[in-house]
Amino acid sequence: MSEFTKVKLRDWTETKAHSSWQIFKIMAEFVQGFEALAKIGPCISIFGSARTRAQHKYYDLTVEIARRLSEEGFGIITGGGPGIMEAANKGAHMASGRSVGLNIALPFEQSSNTFIDNDKSIDFDYFFVRKVMFTKYSQGFIMMPGGWGTMDEFFEVATLIQTRKFTQTPMVCVGSVYWEGLFNWMRDMMHLGEGNISPGDLEMIKVFDTADEVVNYIKEFYTHNKLQPNF
Repeated sequence: MSEFTKVKLRDWTETKAHSSWQIFKIMAEFVQGFEALAKIGPCISIFGSARTRAQHKYYDLTVEIARRLSEEGFGIITGGGPGIMEAANKGAHMASGRSVGLNIALPFEQSSNTFIDNDKSIDFDYFFVRKVMFTKYSQGFIMMPGGWGTMDEFFEVATLIQTRKFTQTPMVCVGSVYWEGLFNWMRDMMHLGEGNISPGDLEMIKVFDTADEVVNYIKEFYTHNKLQPNF
């Protein structure tokens, strides 16, 4: 065995030992999140770009959607940061609704917005723990225009609904112009081109452009379905 390989194996062994202790930090984040969110009641998770500026049309639309959903009695869960997340928490705050922020430690972009309730701001180091919190306690998912993180959350939620790991849960994309290209590709390539998804898979996701459409859809959904955690 070469000296190079010996050094790398030693590094790997030391890393494995450290990883075992990470389990306790991961467990602590799960416990903290479960205990905090279980007390809050029915919520809607709103996802979108951290880079969307105030007064942008999607920022203002997010404020309106969150405010109206809060007035209907739903709490609002976001990633806790700026942009669309701030807009959603702002809408909840304006309606005196429950405003939750699931913050993630990042080297850039992420800082808590000022519209989160003081007792509902929760910090995470691990993305996967944070995504469990988004998905377990949300009774609806609204995808505003966003980047890599929003796409990650979009496909995570879509997969959980499609595989029925969730109870039936409404999922909405807002901004038909923004989402059109992705949905065309999924239909033309994933479904018609390669047969990698079923015809009904795309039908489980609604695409709307107005707050009226979003709020009315979620209200109508829960006239026929129970409010309950997803798993």
